Amino acid sequence: MTYIIAEPCIDVKDKACVEVCPVDCIHPVDGEGVPMLYIDPDECIDCGACEPECPVEAIFAEEDLPEEWSKYLEINAAYFRDQQ
Repeated sequence: MTYIIAEPCIDVKDKACVEVCPVDCIHPVDGEGVPMLYIDPDECIDCGACEPECPVEAIFAEEDLPEEWSKYLEINAAYFRDQQ
């Protein structure tokens, strides 16, 4: 399981979640050059520290991701695949 950042983050990119992540798995840390922030599914330790920090409620545990935003599971994973 991992945490997912979904549609409410687009063009908001509040970085409070980045600041509390103990493993630095939310990228890009400056929010520049992309429409939203992303959580690396391979680095996320499922601690949940980021979820309550998001002011727009864009972060969900994988099993709690609303169906309407299910595509963001792949969008988050693809961001990190494409960075390699």
